[in-house]
Amino acid sequence: MKFKKLLSAIGFYVVCPIFYGLSLLPFRLLYALSDLVYVVLFHLIRYRRKIVLQNLRNAFPEKSTAEINSICKDFYSYLCDLFLETFKTLTISPDAMIRHCKFSEETKAIFNDINKEGKSAILVLGHLGNWEWAGNTFSLVCNQQLYVIYHPLANKHFNDLMYKMRTRFGTKLIAMNDTFRAMVALSKEVNVTAFIADQTPQPEHGYWTDFLNQDTPVFWGTEKIAKKLNYPVVYIHVKRISRGYYEVEAEILVSDPKSTSSGEISTLHTKRLEKDIIADPTTWLWSHRRWKHKRPAAQTENNSIIPKSEHA
Repeated sequence: MKFKKLLSAIGFYVVCPIFYGLSLLPFRLLYALSDLVYVVLFHLIRYRRKIVLQNLRNAFPEKSTAEINSICKDFYSYLCDLFLETFKTLTISPDAMIRHCKFSEETKAIFNDINKEGKSAILVLGHLGNWEWAGNTFSLVCNQQLYVIYHPLANKHFNDLMYKMRTRFGTKLIAMNDTFRAMVALSKEVNVTAFIADQTPQPEHGYWTDFLNQDTPVFWGTEKIAKKLNYPVVYIHVKRISRGYYEVEAEILVSDPKSTSSGEISTLHTKRLEKDIIADPTTWLWSHRRWKHKRPAAQTENNSIIPKSEHA
């Protein structure tokens, strides 16, 4: 075990200067490098090609093989951009961050209004567009303290690096397993908490719904916590405008969660994300094994199994 930890530490300190070097590259050189990485990733390594193509075929059965292949190529090109953009977060200036990931005036107005009312809120979004940049920009342009639910990495050194990138501009993180407990402890503070809601729960603990033409489990946690704390639920869309530029749009999905029926919030944010993925499929994370589980035989069509966990 100690030897593995030693190797892990050595590996990190070898590649860490490379990450910082990448973050210092001008955007023009960064995207030129991304084009080269795409050739290696897509044509040579063929990273998760079978998974991506199968996910796309299942999600868009109406599309031709040529259309699926085109989306696949565009996705890998974007994935390389996203990877390098993430490391850019290590050294990007606040002004550059705001230029490259802009909040629409309507979005800023929504958060200003919620803040003036003295309310906390839950943000729900998916792995669509550059979600990392969106969190950083929020902390630069909005008044509320932003908390992001995250899954700590097994490698402590890489986890610390990601923690640093995500908290540079004031964002704070909450480990997934501590979500409900932490949010209750912070309930006297006016804040917003962001949930990445398109991750995959264990099948017996998921809310099952139709998503991109497939039977899909969704974490109950976002809905359960919203209802218990009665925080308004705000959907976030990180829309790519052009290469390296995004606009963040917000929409209040539910103002009074306690008044909703079981599964209503989960269905609303899942369908809203689906709409945005269909509009621009190349910027969603298709390489994720999103549909690796099947609905348990014991679970009925009305999602009668209620999870015990409180986290999302």
